[in-house]
Amino acid sequence: MLNSLSGRFLVLTVIFVMLAEILIFVPSIARFREDYLLSRLERAQIASLALLADDMIDADLEEELLRNAEVFNVVLRRNEARQLILSSPMPKPIYATYDLRDASAFVLIRDATLRLFDPEDRVIRVIGNPVREAGLLIEISMETKPLRIAMIEYGLRILLLSAVISVFTALLLFLAVQLLLVRPIKRVVADIRAYADNPEDAHRIIKPSASVSELREAEEALQKLETQLTSALKQKERLAQLGSAVAKISHDLRNILTSAQLFTDRIETSEDPTVKRMAPKLVGSISRAINLCETTLTFGKAEEPAPRLAKTALNDIVEDVFEAELLTQSENDIRFINALPSAFPVTVDSEQIYRVLSNLVRNARQALETAAQSGEVRVTASDINGMVEIRVSDTGPGLPEKARKHLFEAFHGGARKGGSGLGLAIAAELIRGHGGELILERSDEDGTSFLIRLSQVK
Repeated sequence: MLNSLSGRFLVLTVIFVMLAEILIFVPSIARFREDYLLSRLERAQIASLALLADDMIDADLEEELLRNAEVFNVVLRRNEARQLILSSPMPKPIYATYDLRDASAFVLIRDATLRLFDPEDRVIRVIGNPVREAGLLIEISMETKPLRIAMIEYGLRILLLSAVISVFTALLLFLAVQLLLVRPIKRVVADIRAYADNPEDAHRIIKPSASVSELREAEEALQKLETQLTSALKQKERLAQLGSAVAKISHDLRNILTSAQLFTDRIETSEDPTVKRMAPKLVGSISRAINLCETTLTFGKAEEPAPRLAKTALNDIVEDVFEAELLTQSENDIRFINALPSAFPVTVDSEQIYRVLSNLVRNARQALETAAQSGEVRVTASDINGMVEIRVSDTGPGLPEKARKHLFEAFHGGARKGGSGLGLAIAAELIRGHGGELILERSDEDGTSFLIRLSQVK
């Protein structure tokens, strides 16, 4: 129970209430002591008035008056004359004198504390003002033992009452915590466990209902998290299914492309100049397709293989990409501009960089064709202190706002209607595999520019 939230609240409440009562206890004891002494002064004054009324009181009656007042002697000052009214033998000399007429709260608390912790029976003198102005002052001598016993009994009653109040208050707080906090928290925990059993079930997502604002905020944050997680899990499932389908397709497509590759070997023997010029490009495209199929089958559906780095002329890769796009473009006047320095060697995986540039250039061409406008697609590159920067830019209409928000997320960042949104996600993953980054540099009505940053291994 002590490990529970309500149990700890219960214990802490008892402790705090007891501490508060202790802080009240000391002034209460001081006030009790003052009242006790004042009552003895009042009794002594009444006894002295009886003597003043009849001077012929015998010794036995005088002793009885002092015994009832619980004092040894009474001194009353009237009209500037100090008069010993009642007296009896004192067993001990006077230990201390306490003047209650102008005593401060601090003095009263100090004296009460000292008396409470002093078990020795002493004789003290107490001075106070007579009631109803029956003189200038009254002074008595008395024992401290009865006073201390009365103080202890009063203190025990206060402590007992404090304990009862503490337990009662703690129980009320315990019930309040159970109702307002513990039960809602247990309900949230139950919702979390139910969701964990089947996180793909959207019906198990928590529905905020707490009345406590802080707990409701926690429920709303949890609801948002579970919604995102459920969406991500469904996305992962779709990707897994897609990957399985791609693996099956890649297996059969590889066989088909292998046959096509055999046919291209014969085409290369043709004497037609156009065929001779196009045959190497066709062979290269089919070889890339076969390599991609084999890569998919070898490394699985969800991850790209590590790049095989080698020094390559970036110009050759860009030219291959442009030639492939020239064959597939429509009648629009789209210009492909290779603005790279001559050769421009880079250390990359040529097949993966070809796929990256092919995706970016194809997206740029399709954006221009979709907008039915002419324009240009330009590729530039620079080497700044071993960091290669490759830019692919176009003069198209720019990316839609929705596409820019989830640009590099699979199935979210499609830049054109009907697109799968996989191209840029694949391109970004391939560049990350090279230890670089692919970023959208700008996209507005004047066109779009992507930047590839690659660090070069020396």
